[in-house]
Amino acid sequence: MAAIAILRTLERVVLVGLFLTMVALFTFGVIAREVGGSFASQFAWIEEAVRLMNVALMFFGLGLALERRRHVSIDTLRVKLPPPIRKALQRMTDASGLAFSLYLAWQGVGLVRFVLTTGQRSPTLDILMGWVYLTPVIGFLLLALRFGLSLFGAFDRFSAPGAGVQA
Repeated sequence: MAAIAILRTLERVVLVGLFLTMVALFTFGVIAREVGGSFASQFAWIEEAVRLMNVALMFFGLGLALERRRHVSIDTLRVKLPPPIRKALQRMTDASGLAFSLYLAWQGVGLVRFVLTTGQRSPTLDILMGWVYLTPVIGFLLLALRFGLSLFGAFDRFSAPGAGVQA
């Protein structure tokens, strides 16, 4: 489980780093527009960079959010079921989540390949958009990993908040 602890730490570092970079860039962009005059046009790339970082922030946080019970869930029926049926339902939920996440990651890989072959570039950052389309693939793979870990009992995402998650 040391590998999962390292992954959790890495995810948190990346997410916090992305968020702080977004805040710094956006703040700088606002200041540049207010006091920069024509100089501010040189920083038009900031808005696109912040927008792409926001997308990456959302996808990269999928797995960690699932593990920490931050996804929306309606558990009215589940908590009223007898324990054996509840456990079976939880396993089916994790199995279907794992399958769907892997399917979306697979579809994302196809999309990345297609967009890379088109040579499409972002307007102001001038990076290949195929690399931008890689963020959902990474996010859904992280989500699939968490569904798989929950399915095989590495942590209990259905228990009280924080009970099955180690920092």
